[in-house]
Amino acid sequence: MSALERHFSVTELAERWHLAPSVVRDLFRNRPDVIRVSRPERMNKRSYTTIRIPESVVVKVYAELSGKRK
Repeated sequence: MSALERHFSVTELAERWHLAPSVVRDLFRNRPDVIRVSRPERMNKRSYTTIRIPESVVVKVYAELSGKRK
């Protein structure tokens, strides 16, 4: 993984793979190389986490889902 590598949002991958964003979130939830940026809860505002998924992780998950594990 590289800092200059392409990173996808959950919405981008959901559109490309024709899946619901919640399904994509679940697929990448426990992956170690996924970047998570969290904002803590504040008065009257819920906490929020932004997820960015490196292309190399996308390729690995796609291979696992399609039965082509490396």
